[in-house]
This record gives sequence, structure tokens and C-alpha cells, in this order.
Amino acid sequence: MASMNRIIDNKYEILRMIGQGGMSKVYLAMDSRLNKQWAIKEISRINKNGFSEVNLKAALDEADMMKRLDHPALPRIVDIIQEKDVIYVVMDYIEGEPLSKLLENGNAQPQEQVIEWAKQLCNVLDYLHTCNPPIIYRDMKPGNIMLKPDGQLKLIDFGIAREYKENKVGDTVNLGTRGYAAPEQFGSHGQTDARTDIYCLGMTLYHLVTGRSPAEEPYGGVPIRELNPILSSGLEKIILKCTEANPNDRYQSCAELLYDLERYDEVDDTYRQNQKKKLKRFGIVSAAAVFSIVFGAFAQVMNAQKVNNDYEVNLDLGDTATTQEQKINYYEKAIDIKPEKHEAYYALLTTFKDDASFQIEEEQILKKKINRNLAELVETDHYSDLAYEIGKTYWYYYDYGSENTDDNQLTRIKAAKTWFSDVVEDPENEHYAQAKIYESIATFHEEVNLKVEEASDQGMYKEYWDNIEALLDFTIENKNESEIVKLEVYKLITNALENEVRKFASDGIEKDDLLEVFYTVRSLVDELDVSTDKTINLKESITSRFDEVVKAIDTAFIEQ
Repeated sequence: MASMNRIIDNKYEILRMIGQGGMSKVYLAMDSRLNKQWAIKEISRINKNGFSEVNLKAALDEADMMKRLDHPALPRIVDIIQEKDVIYVVMDYIEGEPLSKLLENGNAQPQEQVIEWAKQLCNVLDYLHTCNPPIIYRDMKPGNIMLKPDGQLKLIDFGIAREYKENKVGDTVNLGTRGYAAPEQFGSHGQTDARTDIYCLGMTLYHLVTGRSPAEEPYGGVPIRELNPILSSGLEKIILKCTEANPNDRYQSCAELLYDLERYDEVDDTYRQNQKKKLKRFGIVSAAAVFSIVFGAFAQVMNAQKVNNDYEVNLDLGDTATTQEQKINYYEKAIDIKPEKHEAYYALLTTFKDDASFQIEEEQILKKKINRNLAELVETDHYSDLAYEIGKTYWYYYDYGSENTDDNQLTRIKAAKTWFSDVVEDPENEHYAQAKIYESIATFHEEVNLKVEEASDQGMYKEYWDNIEALLDFTIENKNESEIVKLEVYKLITNALENEVRKFASDGIEKDDLLEVFYTVRSLVDELDVSTDKTINLKESITSRFDEVVKAIDTAFIEQ
């Protein structure tokens, strides 16, 4: 067992015990290599105090589950050390205090603060629920929520969390904290799912905003305004819906709950009364007819507002999600809600490009959404802008799996053409000139081989050279262009100079013009700071061809 100042695994020095539970002890430790503090959970292998191998397996399952998660509100597992009698799980040390500490002596927390905490907790629960397979936390309570000095929350203690198994009739173990736990966590009420966590969260919010623990007799809660009449009736309704006994009567997802939390004042009775007063100002003339018209219009407006809000909620959830899978999921939902709006498509493209690679699987997702909604999209004012961004995504990021980078570049260029052609159909679009250049370069690469076979390629190369020069100028003017885009443009030009220089010369392009562009590109490549393995390798690949490019230019003009 760990003791003060003991060194574990030759690097973790035990400083002090900071927690103890039935199955484990938790120590604060210092990493001698990184000079960083970690929390170390010590789990005994020895069967004592009634704990069995089942409990040990549960603790190890918790550690294994946590290793796979990546969210700012969850602690990371960084190491697992197995010894003869104990297992040590090394994880983030979370500075701060549990929310239960703030609730000592019945201290209710400010309503606005509780709502902000609720939004954070909704976000992390939604992350867990949309994992594959979904993870159900099952023990939400103030004691398991750490408040950090920066005001952010961390969810701890995954000892009873479980992966949701579809079609499973019921859970085999009754687990949870009485007062906070949902009815289905006890007895034979069915298996737990995302709605179970929503119940536990509702009881946690109840405790935070009233100061009254649902874990004390009488168990459970009452409407919060019975304890404090100044609290919002909107928040009261939200908590009551969270804590319905029947899961079907609760919020069905954390996204749905977050939607109401963002607008809790609109659920408030006072807000609704004010809205009714506004309606009364329309007058009572032809009351029945007017009421019918106004109510119908009002209902349409409210429905449109709800759709718009659902769209915005999914966009916000996507923006704050921590994994690519989650971001894609939320942006797809947003597109399904309002397929004619462009923001979710842009967000989806940005997510695909985050790793500097637009994969075939991602292309299928994009095509599915675009093709399904194309008729609506082409009628919007922003379609040409969207087509331009899709074209650039293909041109610079598309990766269909070939290890030959030159082949990959040509495939990207050809795949992008159709999107730039759509932009070119809109001469008023601000990207028209750039799109025309991209389209012309793509057309050259599509047609040049056939033209060479037909011996009809004379004259093509002058236009091609003019276009890649113009593309270089656009790239230089755009100071905010990404390093991958800049490098791909430089690569396109160096490849053209090395492989097509004789054709350029035969089409009348002067040697000095070619060298001027080459020296410009070489200077830009040398000056460019790169930050990823992909761009480092790409820069090295381009630089390695510089000597060959100079030789190719010299040779082409000696032969003339």
C-alpha cells in the first residue's frame, strides 16, 4: 500500500492522501520527470471489507473507460500501474472543491450561476451519451462535480458509469445515490439510459438552487418555488420535467434540455404573461376572426423560432464539442434542421480540414448532405460562396488514399473542378475571378494528355502559365491563407516548372519570367514557418526539387 514519500514506478512520489472510498484511496503525487502533480487512485486486489473481484473489475473498467474519453470537463487517465497487491491509476489532479462543499449548512447557490453550471454539465453529459457506444454516468450529484478556480466544472468518479446496450431489458445492479438517482436505477424498473442522467442532473440542480438535499428525508424534491418563491418558474418547470418518474416524460436528450436552459426565462410564467399582454394590444374587433388569424400567425412564428433555435443549439454544441466525431454529428443535425442555411456546411468543411486531410469517408458525408439539399441550396444567394469553399476543400485537402502525392494533387484538382464551375456561373460573386482560374487550371489537367496524343497541345501552356501565375498572386495577397494551401500552390508551380518547362518555352514564355516566378516561390517556401508533420514533409519535398527545377529551366532554353 502507498505511504507518504513512497516512489511508485520510479517516478510518482506520494505526497498525501486526498480522498478515500470503499474500494480505493486517492493520493496526491508528484511526477519527478515532469515536475507535475497527479492524482493516483490506489485499488486493492486483496478481498477485504466485503469487496470482491467484481468490485476490482468495476474499478478497472472505470479506468479503461476513462482512457478512451477526451473532454475538458473530464479528468484524463495517463497511466495504469499494476503491482501484486494493488493497482494504481494515475489521472489529472483537479484543483478546486466539490460543489457539495458550497452547499454545506444549506447554502443555496445563485440561480444564474446554477444555470451556467447546468449548461456545462449538459455539454459533458451529451458528449458521453453520444459516444459509441453511449456512456451513462448514473451518479450525478454535487459531490461528484469539482469546481475549478477558473469557474469550470469537472465531472469525477466514474465508478458506476456504464456503456449503454441497446435492446437490453434491465440493469443487473442497483447503483446510484439515493435522492439523486432515478427510479429505474433501483429495483426492476428497466435499464438506464441518457434520460437517467437527466433525472440525476435535475435533482442536482434542485439541490444547488434550493440548498435542500434530495438525499435527506423526505427523499426527492418539491417544486423549487415552494422553498423560494423568487426563483424562476421557468427553471422550476425545467427541473420538474428533468425529474419526472417516467423517463418518457423527461427531456429525451441533453441537447433538448440545453435548449430550454438557454431560454429558461421564456419558459417563465412572467415572460408568457407579457407576451399575452402584447397580443391583447391588437384589439378585440372581430375577435373570433382576429384571434384565429393572430394565433395561427403566432404559432407559425413560434414554430419557426423553435426550428431556428434548434439549429443554433446544434451549431453551438458542434463548436464546443471536443472530438471530430461529435462535431460532425452536431453539424449534420443542424443541416437536417435548416438545410438551406450555410453555416453548418462551412462548419462541417472546417472540421474535415482540421487534420489537413479530407478523407473519402468525410466526402461521403458531405455529398450525402449536399446532394439531398442541392435543389434548395442552389436557390440561395450564398450557394456560390459555399461551392467555392467546397472546391477549395477538394483542391487542397482531398485524400483518396494514393501514396503518390503528385497523383493525389491531380486527383484533387480534377475533383474540385465541378464546384468552381458552379461559381463561374455567377459572375457577380466575389470569388468569380479566383474560381475562373481554378477551373481553367483543372481543365488544363483534364485535357492536356489527350491533346498531347493528338499533337494539338500547342498554345495550351501559355494560358496555363498565366493561370498559375495569377493563382500565386492571389495566394500572396491572402495573408491569412493556411500553410497547407500556400505549400500546395508552391508545389503546383515547382512541378509545372520542372515538368512542363519545354512546353512553356515553346509557347513563348521567356526564361527570365520563369526564373522570376521560381525565385519568388523559393523565397516564399524558405520563409514559411510550418507547424505540422504534414506541412514539414511537404515543405521538405518542395525544397528538395529546387535544384532540379533550375536545371530543367536551363536545359530547356539551351535546347532552343
